Amino acid sequence: MRAVVQRVKRAEVRVGEEVVGRIGVGLVVLLGVGKNDKEASVEALAEKISNLRVFDDDQGRMKRSLLETGGQVLCVSQFTLYGDCRKGRRPSYDQAATPDRALQLYEGFAESLRKRGILTETGRFRAMMDVELVNDGPVTLLLDSERLF
Repeated sequence: MRAVVQRVKRAEVRVGEEVVGRIGVGLVVLLGVGKNDKEASVEALAEKISNLRVFDDDQGRMKRSLLETGGQVLCVSQFTLYGDCRKGRRPSYDQAATPDRALQLYEGFAESLRKRGILTETGRFRAMMDVELVNDGPVTLLLDSERLF
C-alpha cells in the first residue's frame, strides 16, 4: 500500500454536489492498494499512521500523534499512486490491485483506524471526487507498506 499523508486543518471530499466525507484537524490519507498487498499491509500502515508524531506539542515541535491529539482522518482511494511513468507517456497501472481487492483492503484500512479510536471518514471508492483541504504546515509524507517491514 502506498499513502500520501497530509496534515490538515480541515478537509472534505465531494462526489458531484454531495459531501461524502469531512474532517477537522487531522490527516488526509490518499491511499493506493497494490496487487501484492495483504491484510498485514493494512494493519502495518494503520499502525504507522495512527502513531506518526506529526502534530505540534506545546513547544511547537512535532511530537504528538493522531491518537494523542484526537485528530481525524479523511481516507481517499487513489489507485494512481501505483502509476508507473518510466516508459512512454501514459502511466501503467499494472502494479495496482484489482478493484475488488483494492476495495476490500481500502475499507479494511479505514476500519483499522476506527478500531484504534480515530474518527475516520472516506471518499467514495471508484467515484470521481473533488478533494478540498487546507494544508497545515504544510506537512506531507509518503509511506509505502513494503518499506515498513
